[in-house]
Amino acid sequence: QVQLVESGGGLVQAGGSLRLSCAASGRTFSNYVMAWFRQAPGKEREIVATISRSGTIRYYADSVKGRFTISRDNAKNTGELQMTSLKPEDTAVYYCAANQGFGVLKQPSQYDYWGQGTQVTVSS
Repeated sequence: QVQLVESGGGLVQAGGSLRLSCAASGRTFSNYVMAWFRQAPGKEREIVATISRSGTIRYYADSVKGRFTISRDNAKNTGELQMTSLKPEDTAVYYCAANQGFGVLKQPSQYDYWGQGTQVTVSS
C-alpha cells in the first residue's frame, strides 16, 4: 500500500495563492492515479482535481478550473495542487488520495488511500 502525507495548507486572503504538496511512500507512486478532494464543514467530500499515472491526463472540477493546477513528480513521489485566485468558498480540508486504477476517477469511494488532510482557510 501507499502512505500519503499532505502539507502546505494555511490561512490566506481572498485572491491569494497556496500550494499543497502530497508526499507518497511505500509503493511505486507511478502505479497510482492521484487526486485532490476537499471537504467543507457540513458538506460532502468533493473532487477538486485528478491526474493520471503518467501525468498526461488531468481533470478539474468546474469550480476550480482555470484557478488550480494539479501536477505530480513520479521520480520524487510527490504530487502538488497549485491554487490561485482563492475564494472564501475554497475553504475546506484538502485531502490527497491515490488508487491503482486507470482513467479519471472522481468519486471518493474509488480511492483506497488517503492522507490525513490539510486545512485551507480563505478569508474575505
